[in-house]
Amino acid sequence: MGKHLFRSSPPPEKQTAHLTLAESAVQECMSSINAVISKWTTPTPSSTSSSEDEFLFSTNSRREAEEFVEAVRHLQSTMHRLVSVSPSSDKLIYAQNLMQSAMKLLESEFYRVLKANREYLDPECVSVRSCKSSRFTTSTTVSVSDSEDESTSYEETTEEEHRFSGGDADAMDDLKMIADCMISTGYAKECVRVYKTVRRSIVDETLYNLGMERLTLHQIQKMEWEVLESKIRTWLKAVKLAVRSLFFGERILADHVFSSSGPIVESSFTEITQEGALILFTFPEYAAKIKKLTPEKMFRFLDMYEALANLFVEIESIFYFESGAPVRSQVINSLARLGDAARSMMNDFESAIQKETSKTTVVGGGVHPLTRYVMNYLSFLADYDESIAAIFENWQPTVAVPLPDSLYISGGDEAHPADLYSSPVSVRIAWVILLTLCKIDGKAQPYKDVALAYLFLANNLQYVVVKVRSSNLKLLLGDDWVVKHEAKVKLYADKFEKLAWGKVLDLVPENPKEEMSPEEAKELVGRFNDEFETSYRKQTSWVIPDPKLRDQIKISVSQKLTLGCNEFHRLNRSGLVGANEALLRYTPEDIGNYLSDLYFGSRGGSGSVSTKGSGSGSGSGTGSSTTGISRGGGRSSH
Repeated sequence: MGKHLFRSSPPPEKQTAHLTLAESAVQECMSSINAVISKWTTPTPSSTSSSEDEFLFSTNSRREAEEFVEAVRHLQSTMHRLVSVSPSSDKLIYAQNLMQSAMKLLESEFYRVLKANREYLDPECVSVRSCKSSRFTTSTTVSVSDSEDESTSYEETTEEEHRFSGGDADAMDDLKMIADCMISTGYAKECVRVYKTVRRSIVDETLYNLGMERLTLHQIQKMEWEVLESKIRTWLKAVKLAVRSLFFGERILADHVFSSSGPIVESSFTEITQEGALILFTFPEYAAKIKKLTPEKMFRFLDMYEALANLFVEIESIFYFESGAPVRSQVINSLARLGDAARSMMNDFESAIQKETSKTTVVGGGVHPLTRYVMNYLSFLADYDESIAAIFENWQPTVAVPLPDSLYISGGDEAHPADLYSSPVSVRIAWVILLTLCKIDGKAQPYKDVALAYLFLANNLQYVVVKVRSSNLKLLLGDDWVVKHEAKVKLYADKFEKLAWGKVLDLVPENPKEEMSPEEAKELVGRFNDEFETSYRKQTSWVIPDPKLRDQIKISVSQKLTLGCNEFHRLNRSGLVGANEALLRYTPEDIGNYLSDLYFGSRGGSGSVSTKGSGSGSGSGTGSSTTGISRGGGRSSH
């Protein structure tokens, strides 16, 4: 195309006196058009390479191109005039042949400009330059990070249409000029055919480069999870670029190039993008239909749901045509299927908690693996607050048996979780936490030492409270939930303190200034020493992983022991020393040091010790046990 276009010799001119006005106009247009066609389609001896200057629509010849297009339009109108006044004029045949030659030149230039500016939508080109026309005056930068969280960052512009990436700043206007001319002269079909062929190949190639491939439901269901997860990560990167750069760019380009014809905009854009869009947006639906949906896979599906939900308004605005209905419907179907998958996995998660029947006890009364697992899971889940609010809008608990009243915070205003929270998600998360604490309450029973059982309960509830306070769970459950559960931790800690140190505290004189005989003082100190040593040794293998809880218990015990002992020792020291030096092996200062060593030293407080204590139950597990949950993606998250 382009170099050897049809040209015929003009018929012999009539005498000027016999030319009609219309024939004169046609003759004038033909002369200027023929000159341009000859110039830009006839090879010259000096042409050794295909340089930009050899094309009509180039920087150096754009003025001539505009004049050529105007001449073609004028020829079209004068031909209509000539037909009306002299339908048998022999100039009409030559004018029609010349018009065909002009259209072939424009078609050739249209194709060339399209091909020369492929970088408009090249996904590898992350710098989005502005298109310098009346409609495209600012720029957008799009970048994709290959980091672990797979985040995509966008510098937003004030007008969405400015997202279109640019090559030649005048290319879009050149394409519009050619398209307008060809459409107005009856050659729309040829123009649109070229446009669809070029742009469709670019869209298909771009989606392929983004890792999108046509996969059937059967193929996806046969994939190992590791393979499917990799494809989900690829999809998460691709969908944002495809919507915000590729499809949006095609809409902007089609709108601009074919602005003179709405039906052409719709038909060309739909034919170019619909198949690729359906491949892209069908993938989440197929992925959500895999047969083995375990709770650990939840977060990848929430990542896809969140990505689609965040892009839905943009997708609707891009594919707003009636012919875009299949694309919009597919996005809605995929969101629905992802929601179904999430609800199914959450039900399985809750069911797994209910069915957890392990008999092992955590050595030292530390945090149980179930507590870690559940709270890590829920804290990750809360990061998807908007998505889960939509997915679980009508979510109802599936627990068949009511939870024991002992697990509810005391108070007449807390008869049921549903009475406390307005959000269905908040209700369900509070319910799952209560269900978990019910299990933990049962796992405290095997401990032979009741003090250790209460320490176990305090450690686990403290872990729950800290997870809630430090994550988006706090936004869902509220400050009151945190305050009330912190009070319950304090209640457990107080009961632990009373049981673990009760016999020692009972030996601290209520009134240390009260006179006491040397024999009574000696007996009291001896009993105190024995009970303190027994309590201390028993607790050396017990753990308090949370530093704040550990500090609170240490300070409380220390204050109660040392305040009374200080005055007692001051009044009775001389008599005790004279009787037996060994009686003073636990002075108030020593007591403080021993407590610091017990709760903050190397033997127990940090939760790193896994030695069985004399009061612990049998079994395995440690206070430092960790969960195998990993977030999988999102917000990365999420």
